[in-house]
Amino acid sequence: MNRRGSGFLLLFLHILRAVTALEKIVSKPGDNVTLSCIYAGREFSLDSLRIYWQIDGDEDTKSCSVVHALISGQDNESLQCSQFKNRTQLLWDKLGDGNFSLLLFNVRQGDEHTYKCVVMQTVEYTSVIHQEQVVLSLAASYSQPILSGPKRNSYSTGEEVTFSCRSDNGYPEPNVYWINRTDNTLLSQSDFNIAQHPDGTYSVLSTLKVNATSDMQIECFIENKILQENTSANYSEELQSNGTSTGSHKETAKSGQGAQAAAILSVVVLMALLTVLICWLRRRKSSQLVSYTAPI
Repeated sequence: MNRRGSGFLLLFLHILRAVTALEKIVSKPGDNVTLSCIYAGREFSLDSLRIYWQIDGDEDTKSCSVVHALISGQDNESLQCSQFKNRTQLLWDKLGDGNFSLLLFNVRQGDEHTYKCVVMQTVEYTSVIHQEQVVLSLAASYSQPILSGPKRNSYSTGEEVTFSCRSDNGYPEPNVYWINRTDNTLLSQSDFNIAQHPDGTYSVLSTLKVNATSDMQIECFIENKILQENTSANYSEELQSNGTSTGSHKETAKSGQGAQAAAILSVVVLMALLTVLICWLRRRKSSQLVSYTAPI
């Protein structure tokens, strides 16, 4: 192989290595996470190594140049950015095996970055012997939405009614969609409120106002883009000719009450039959005692 072809192959292998070394991690706010950096090269001495964890990217490195530093086998906190103080730690029992992974504690919203692990060796001269990149994203699943329908027990067709959809403990801010399932059209929410909890997760409350129809089928979607998750809740209700609204959830409640009443009635009837049977047996026994005559 000529020199030009050999150089191209080395460049291709270098690009392929850089691509495969890029790891993506998704963590929940407040959790601890491990940023991986494994060196499987030749033997080394920690005293001759410099290990730097940095935020990758020109704009980010201006505000924070070093996330964690290990120089000649010792942590160097003087170089560490203030926002990572007391929140990082190397795996000391695995450093000798080439495991330079970094533990990041209590992950926050501002920790979403691409991190670079740079391992340098200082023997005869300083050279980079290993690099890895880790992309850290934050995400948490939203709870099953709670969908509330109109507040009134009865209303007229065309009257404005209100729906509300609530979901909690998710991250990042979600997309909320309202869909009219009768014709699969997208509806515009009337109001949207979001609140952030101390752990960084969010609770959302979306409100929808629409004109009532004889057959309302409304569905609320909560979308988490990072996790590619969609959770939903639906509301189906029919408006009867007398203006009274009935829904499947109400029918379920009525069915439960009817079954309970039937069970009580069955017990009462059974007790009555037992009482009649006991009385009949007693009367029969009494009549047999009266008609009995002792032998002479």
